[in-house]
Amino acid sequence: MESTQQSQIVTVTSKAAEKVSEFMKQEGKDSLFLRVYVTGGGCSGLSYGMGFEENSEEDDLVIEQNGVKILVDNYSQRYLKGANIDYIDSLMGSGFKINNPNVTKSCSCGHSFSTE
Repeated sequence: MESTQQSQIVTVTSKAAEKVSEFMKQEGKDSLFLRVYVTGGGCSGLSYGMGFEENSEEDDLVIEQNGVKILVDNYSQRYLKGANIDYIDSLMGSGFKINNPNVTKSCSCGHSFSTE
């Protein structure tokens, strides 16, 4: 497990961190890690995933920001470098939004993307 400066890979807005903390409390555990990852799939080739984990893996980067510990595996790091995680709450819906400067193309449904 390696620790890094939060600005090197992923940043999390305070609103997103608040929502993550709220979800952790609903799970009954406030010491969970938030895993953010990229996986193959979707109509543009890659898609994001997020979930809670109790422990980190050996190849994970651990980023602590706004009171949240984020895990990013070795594979996902290159696709998420410079990405920003926010939480949007609007009339059209609410949820986490990843703003990623590495994306060169995304599908019309907005759930998958590709990079150079």
